[in-house]
Amino acid sequence: MFVVGTAGHTDHGKSALVRALTGIDPDRLREEKERGMTIDLGFAWLRLPSGREVGIVDVPGHERFIKNMLAGVGGVDLALLVVAANEGVMPQTREHLAILDLLELQKGVVVITKTDLVDDEWLDLVRTEVDGLVSRTALSGAPVLAVSAVTGEGLPGLVSAIDALLATLQPKSDLGRPRLAIDRVFTIAGAGTVVTGTLVDGSLTVGQTVEIVPAGLTARLRGLQVHKSRIDTATPGSRVAANLVGVATAQLRRGDVLASPGWLAPTTLVTARLRSIARRTLRHNTTVNFYAGADEAAARVRLLEGNELQPGGVTWAQLLLGKPVAVVNGDHFIIRSSTETLGGGRVVEAHARRLRRLHTAVIESLKVKEEGTPEQVILTLLEAKQPVELSALSAESNLPAAQLQSLVEALVRQGKVVLVLSKVEAMVGEGAQGLLLTGSGWRKLCQRAASLVGDYHQKFPARAGMPREEVRSKLKLGTYAPAVLQKLIDKGVLVEQGMAVRLPSHRVQLTPAQQASMDAFLDSLRQSPYAPPADLIPGPDLLNLLIERRQVVKVSDSVVFSASAYDEMAEKVTEHIKARGRITLAEVRDLFNTSRKYAQAFLEHLDGKKITRRVGDERVLY
Repeated sequence: MFVVGTAGHTDHGKSALVRALTGIDPDRLREEKERGMTIDLGFAWLRLPSGREVGIVDVPGHERFIKNMLAGVGGVDLALLVVAANEGVMPQTREHLAILDLLELQKGVVVITKTDLVDDEWLDLVRTEVDGLVSRTALSGAPVLAVSAVTGEGLPGLVSAIDALLATLQPKSDLGRPRLAIDRVFTIAGAGTVVTGTLVDGSLTVGQTVEIVPAGLTARLRGLQVHKSRIDTATPGSRVAANLVGVATAQLRRGDVLASPGWLAPTTLVTARLRSIARRTLRHNTTVNFYAGADEAAARVRLLEGNELQPGGVTWAQLLLGKPVAVVNGDHFIIRSSTETLGGGRVVEAHARRLRRLHTAVIESLKVKEEGTPEQVILTLLEAKQPVELSALSAESNLPAAQLQSLVEALVRQGKVVLVLSKVEAMVGEGAQGLLLTGSGWRKLCQRAASLVGDYHQKFPARAGMPREEVRSKLKLGTYAPAVLQKLIDKGVLVEQGMAVRLPSHRVQLTPAQQASMDAFLDSLRQSPYAPPADLIPGPDLLNLLIERRQVVKVSDSVVFSASAYDEMAEKVTEHIKARGRITLAEVRDLFNTSRKYAQAFLEHLDGKKITRRVGDERVLY
């Protein structure tokens, strides 16, 4: 489906034109009807001669309601720039056209309305004026048609022109990540909360769970409508009304975005290619109003290539937003002061880090992201903020899931990218889990991990290795840390050593004093195997080394048996139970001619290993 939007000066006949084309009055507010002026967005729809059905968004033309106009024009595929024949080009005609140009809208029709109020000579003058106005904009070459909503003159030709232009457009891509910029929130008796907007980047299905961003709310789609007809699935490009369960209208606002859960994250800093249409110089750190989708936010402009942007100039900039806004790479935006449109452009980094100003390498990297091949874009994205989750790469690359999967598979095969966690064959799409780094990024991670473990070896030479949990924590990779650590082990960067990891080259180094302490302890165990003395137990590092080497078994804080004695005791106790069905603590004490202290600690350890099980005062096999 496609969406057609009106644009133009106030009282130039936009709403009357929509009524004449569709039979639907887009002015829904009482104040609009009383004042005869569109204040907020209006909506209608039209079936064209080809059979395609289009949604129509009618926007206000008055300068006081430009922000409402911006909330509706973002999802439009084709614009009707309306100019009244009796007045000609007016201030909001120019501003609305400039906004359409900044949004890079390629398809449109210039509609000269109210032709019943002028003669042919005057109409020709208006045509000439309009031709000059659009000649250097994205609407250059657009059809210019004269109509009257009162007499109906020219309306069939306008409908045919709209149909013909839409036939040249490609349908909206389904990237598998639906999002709907909410431009209206209301309640319907018996149904509850309803939101409307234009759906892009994916499909929505009745019963589906959705997320409201940036509010972080979760809801379920009870119902969907397109042009007041119930549907089960809404496709990209549709004007959709969604009935939500689980959220109240008071929790939602115009500018929120409805999306499938988990992939769309709000941002407060974007990097963009910014074009100025202001009448004055735009200075670094200027405060502006930022508009994207149906949302608006205060913003501060960080110019990256200089301290000023001249009227008509283009530059790289960052916009520091005063509140979180849900945008993705490729989204268009507009910036305004309180009185005029200053400029706009396209988001290149939706989740940007603060970039160094006046730095050539930064600018070159941004040019690659804007103009490079998809492969170059992926590698540049990874280089900028690796490691990157697959879901984040999908959102930031703005590529269809199948294309992204194919590109990443190829980069993994070429060794340019390393994938952690997910299988390459099934790594892209909703719910996919995985972490990506460039080849150089992976090598740096290997070096960092080896350095961490190497420093640990230097600090604790008597320990067999660094605890796995400590390594995971210091890698600072969140839920991916275990998988990254396992890949480091699989690749031979690190070696498993029980519950620890070590460098392949690491060997335990003991001082003569440490070796003497271990030898004395082991000798004491040989002399008294079933009642080992506690006073010679070495410190934690040496004791853990003996445990890892399977020379001793620690059964409690104060009782450590030699491994050979422990194995002998376990075997005899097991044989005793098999023969008699049970054994008591006293019998264990007498069996090894030891004390209750050692027998009890030994049996509790067997219980913990699930070799025996306590039943009253006796033990049976587990």
